Amino acid sequence: MSQLLDPATLQVVKFPHPTLGRLSKPVRRVDARLHSTIRRMFELMYQSNGVGLAANQVDLPLRLFVANLKADPEEGEEMVFINPVISRPKGSDEAEEGCLSLPELYGNVVRPKRVHVQAYTLSGDEISQDVEGMLARVIQHETDHLDGILFPDRMSVTGRLAIEVTLDEFSAEFAGRRDLGEIPSDQQIEARLSEWEQHYC
Repeated sequence: MSQLLDPATLQVVKFPHPTLGRLSKPVRRVDARLHSTIRRMFELMYQSNGVGLAANQVDLPLRLFVANLKADPEEGEEMVFINPVISRPKGSDEAEEGCLSLPELYGNVVRPKRVHVQAYTLSGDEISQDVEGMLARVIQHETDHLDGILFPDRMSVTGRLAIEVTLDEFSAEFAGRRDLGEIPSDQQIEARLSEWEQHYC
């Protein structure tokens, strides 16, 4: 039985969901379901006033993310980055970050101020540009997601210690929901992700 779920059923998963720590695989195929999946990702991002959302945040193993710096479908530019690669980091900048998979948790993260990004749009056009400021930070944050890295992993030791209690609370909530049968087992999650990989990667 196919486990390629209807994109309309996708939801943002929360830490420490296993898919958040999984290395995403490059996308090799684009079809109508993927278009619908990306549309759903934008909807979920806007519902939470987010500016970026990676595929593994909606429990998918695909190497892609969406972004809109205005967090509003009526404003800003809707961007899709498929198979992003970041290079040529320059400078250093510290700023506060949050994450839709860690709601209401924020922390300061130091990142390069400027990077070069290569990726593909949903229509197959190549993206190759130097970016800086907010866009550079969002691209780095979301690409980290695709590598199984969350923003607390980038925080200083003291910064991380300050949020450990909150992370423990997320873990306890996750365990409780799994005990209630609301979250599948790791084996069930892996089986579903593998089917998506076989179809798209």
